[in-house]
Amino acid sequence: MSAPTILVIEDDAAVRQGVVDALTFAGYQVLSAADGREGRAAALSARYDLLLLDLILPHFTGFEILEALQGNRAGQAVIILSAKGEENDRVQGLKMGADDYVMKPFSARELLARVDAVLRRTVERHAIGERHEVAGRIIDLKAAEIVFEGKREEISEREAGILRYLIANPERPIARDELLRHVWGIDPNRIETRTVDMHVAHLRKKLGDHSQEVLETVRGRGYRLAVSR
Repeated sequence: MSAPTILVIEDDAAVRQGVVDALTFAGYQVLSAADGREGRAAALSARYDLLLLDLILPHFTGFEILEALQGNRAGQAVIILSAKGEENDRVQGLKMGADDYVMKPFSARELLARVDAVLRRTVERHAIGERHEVAGRIIDLKAAEIVFEGKREEISEREAGILRYLIANPERPIARDELLRHVWGIDPNRIETRTVDMHVAHLRKKLGDHSQEVLETVRGRGYRLAVSR
């Protein structure tokens, strides 16, 4: 099996070269781009497994590249390379589908740990398949929809991420903090949010789960999906 390929889009030449060198030394195949125009073209056309993306770029910003990916390569694994003072930008990037972020300046060790974790989650995500029957509902992760009693409900990328993670972990309740880490890519110790609860509420409505028997709340432990076997 060939090593994963990582695309690095970073306009700071020193940072870009340092990242490329660290990834190459670790055994990854690496592509790189020095600005938003070159990076956007590579992000949409190149073959790669993970994108490392600076947000502040010439020509096209990282946000514009994320937006382009949403329409053309939904589900693409992305790690944001973020400057210290850009917390709002990091949150916006995560809302647009990024899996994680690394705050500059970062060590090669931290970067490689984040890369390894996101690639591992991506493999797990793809391994479970795209179509599942859950308590009489058809959940189609590829088509981003739930079908129940002849009615189709579209689900967002984040809602699909929650369902994918719950399906991949059918035996145990999943805590909110774990969902924040693995679906949002957010460190729960650095942020206070009820976004998980809101997304679960929206999912229950789309699942027709009025009694909360499909997407269960296990008191004090988290959420569990009643996956058919």
